Amino acid sequence: MRRILLTIALALGALLSVLLVRTARFTSRQVQVEPAQEVVVNAQDMAQHLAAALRFRTVSYQDAAQFPREEFLGLHHYLEGTFPKLHAALAREIVADYSLLYAWKGSDSGLRPLVLMAHQDVVPVEPGTEKLWSYPPFEGRVAEGYIWGRGALDDKASLVAILEAVEKLAGDGFRPRRTIYLAFGHDEEIAGQQGARAIATLLESRGIRPELVLDEGGAVFQGGVLPIARPVALVGVAEKGYLSVELTVQTEGGHSSAPPPHTAVGILSAAITKLENHPFPGGLRDPARQMFEYLGPEMPFARRLIFANLWLFGRLVERRLEAWPPSNALVRTTTAPTMVEGGVKDNVLPNKARAVVNFRILPGDSIASVLEHVRQVINDPRVQIQPLRSSRAEPSPVSSTESPGFALLMRTVRQIFPDAVVAPMLVIGGTDARYFAQLTESDYRFDPLRVTEQDLTRVHGTNERVAVENFAGAVKFYIQLIRNSAQ
Repeated sequence: MRRILLTIALALGALLSVLLVRTARFTSRQVQVEPAQEVVVNAQDMAQHLAAALRFRTVSYQDAAQFPREEFLGLHHYLEGTFPKLHAALAREIVADYSLLYAWKGSDSGLRPLVLMAHQDVVPVEPGTEKLWSYPPFEGRVAEGYIWGRGALDDKASLVAILEAVEKLAGDGFRPRRTIYLAFGHDEEIAGQQGARAIATLLESRGIRPELVLDEGGAVFQGGVLPIARPVALVGVAEKGYLSVELTVQTEGGHSSAPPPHTAVGILSAAITKLENHPFPGGLRDPARQMFEYLGPEMPFARRLIFANLWLFGRLVERRLEAWPPSNALVRTTTAPTMVEGGVKDNVLPNKARAVVNFRILPGDSIASVLEHVRQVINDPRVQIQPLRSSRAEPSPVSSTESPGFALLMRTVRQIFPDAVVAPMLVIGGTDARYFAQLTESDYRFDPLRVTEQDLTRVHGTNERVAVENFAGAVKFYIQLIRNSAQ
């Protein structure tokens, strides 16, 4: 017995030693940087510029017949008049009728260019919710220290901040060493297949291989959004794929007084229940694992020990992540039934019942593997399974965190947000950046804005707004990024 106890004690001691050594080696990945160059901007004037841009109802609708052509043309005219120095220094192209591509030629043609992205379009305001807004959603009001309106966060703040930064630099006589492209798609909210994809295709046809592509995605999260005391600047290094699958059941129908054992609605409901009860397996793959490799060293000792030893505690971490829908989405392909229809009257058995299930695909999975999972789980020949071809995209590649482009971005984030911890992340939604993945290994997603958990509910929701000083900080970020890219 003594030998057994001694063996157990030695094994526990060895395990503890391994845990402590790995924790000691689990050191910070944050880079030390020099202070940002001082820059003076007029926050109130810039806020008014953003507010005016919000007044253009550049809404993307699923129905192409509703496309607000005049609103987009009006926005283009407004930008041209508001940023004259930029339009004098940069060449502008109209792509796919309404997307904008600017080129600021650099002095060193040997340097790979920088691409800064944003999108012009916004989502509709849900009918009936207009009165819930503190200020009308398309009034573009500056009040109470905020800029209010649809698109204030998603994504006209980034668009106007980029333009403000270039206008300031051009007015100061700055000339970039590397060429800088500004790429503003017009249909990101309906997948960007006309705008951003056309811009990426155009740049690829010209042999352009950017050093860095930066679009919307992550942000500087603060106020308890993540289990760390400091603000966290999350940089999207990849985004999930997207697939919607149509499930259809057809039966003979008839009168509800003499139903069969299983109606079309019942068969369809059973198929949906199977999918929800058999989720995709989880796992701490990159970039979720990378995120904790950057965040872990900044945590208190107990948590640092856990994240330094994911080989032992990985399943524990996964279970904690699975308990909250947003973090669960980081570790698996998600399943979301979103549409169900069937039947015309309460006493009539429907001939047909239909549902749509949406999947957000984790890097490492694919459209093909999702379809195979659906077929195996449902396993019912009465259920027809058909992918919707208009609603599909493979997961993006995972961009490098070792590239010069990531180093440039991380350095700039640390300069403008010195209190923040920088970490890579997986973007669980979709962005225009995915169309640029074939052009560069450094395709990132980051909005230089400080956001709280409450701010996240305003994106695509009611009372969308951005703080005036927060917006001014975004302008300073883009100025510093462009300056850093010249070094």
